[in-house]
Amino acid sequence: MTTVLIKIAQVVLALSFLILIHEFGHFLFAKLFKTRVNKFYLFFNPQISLVKCKRIDGKLRFKFFSRNGGEWDDCPNTEYGIGWVPLGGYCAIAGMIDETSDREALKNPPQPWEFRTKPAWQRFFIMFGGVFFNFILAIILYSAILGTWGEEYLKAEDATYGIATNDLSYEMGFRDGDRILSIDGVPTDNIATIQIDMLRRKAKEAEVLRDGDTLRIDIDPVYIPAMLQSPGMFDVAFPFVIAEVQEGSLNENAGLKPGDEITAIDGEPMFIVQQIRRTLLEHKGGSVTASVLREGDMVIDTPLQVDTAGLIGVALDADMSKFFNITQHTYKGLSALPAGARKAWKTIADYVKELGLIFSPKTEAYKSVGSFIAIGKIFPAAWDWYKFWTLTALFSIMLGVLNILPIPALDGGHILFLIVEMITGRKPSDKFLEVAETIGMILLIGLMILAFGNDIRSLF
Repeated sequence: MTTVLIKIAQVVLALSFLILIHEFGHFLFAKLFKTRVNKFYLFFNPQISLVKCKRIDGKLRFKFFSRNGGEWDDCPNTEYGIGWVPLGGYCAIAGMIDETSDREALKNPPQPWEFRTKPAWQRFFIMFGGVFFNFILAIILYSAILGTWGEEYLKAEDATYGIATNDLSYEMGFRDGDRILSIDGVPTDNIATIQIDMLRRKAKEAEVLRDGDTLRIDIDPVYIPAMLQSPGMFDVAFPFVIAEVQEGSLNENAGLKPGDEITAIDGEPMFIVQQIRRTLLEHKGGSVTASVLREGDMVIDTPLQVDTAGLIGVALDADMSKFFNITQHTYKGLSALPAGARKAWKTIADYVKELGLIFSPKTEAYKSVGSFIAIGKIFPAAWDWYKFWTLTALFSIMLGVLNILPIPALDGGHILFLIVEMITGRKPSDKFLEVAETIGMILLIGLMILAFGNDIRSLF
């Protein structure tokens, strides 16, 4: 239960922060161009607001747990508040046709403080402000993360033992120990991103080093849907080195010691963790004889019991720096800012490619679209500020990119119409914008149904 609460808290805090920043971008540009903002709310407030405040006659007035509407409506100042449905927020701009607009007010003659009377270029910046602030926030967060924690990863060339395959990558032609040199001619760098890089590029071939020979593996596009549903296609292969023997395990008295390295099972040479695990699964509930390398030169044959889960009751040494040269980058002072900007830009470009997969029916990537449940699964079970801010930066970019899509009801739809207006000099009618907004809302509701449906299906 504690784990679920921590995940919920992280999701609510991250999304609330991002939406607040997004809506503040709209708010700031609206105020800059002297456009009236009727309401600025964190969370939605159907019928009732938890708290709201407004400057009336020079003084801030507050109301708690109050119904919407009332004597404050006659005051033109912005009403700030917190709703009771923690699924977003909004900035209601006077004279703007969107999901927050007052349809009756739009029937009145346009007023100079309304959005609809402002020049097209001003309306463009008001609409782009939310996306712009999300991207700026991502740059700031990535810069702070890099300045505080730095960056470390394992280069593909430094993965001494190559990759460990799963069933899918084996079927595609990869083998344990392969060192992936390039994807479609582009050299690989971070071994952890090889699978997603293949998907983003819809890769057609990979070049690998196997037993001293360079080979080309053709990648059939038919595998793309399976690749999306098969994480861990290219695990880092590393030795089976024991950190400790777990108390009460079947092999507590087998004579194993910390630092022992298994080099063979039943006389068959193997030392990679993933390969040994697969072999142990074949002997679950039985026993094997393991060849153990101790202190670098002593080989001991040791009988081991395998439990019904295919485990031998030991904890492995997971300190990757003992086996590989880990690439580390540290950033001091302002040097973190350009590094953060580069990381934000690369993340934007990568996410655009991933959206391309989602909108391509052949990839079946639409089946992986998720809602708040999927987001909750991504956050760690224990609070970790590094992971929290890293995910928040990623979601800030996702929110920005999704909002700039040219779909009515999203910022991108408004921006598209404004660009057309600036080019042609003709402004779309209010009726056209209302119809477009309705169509956009239907599309978004359909997307939400798909996302929730995928999440619910994943629970069973």
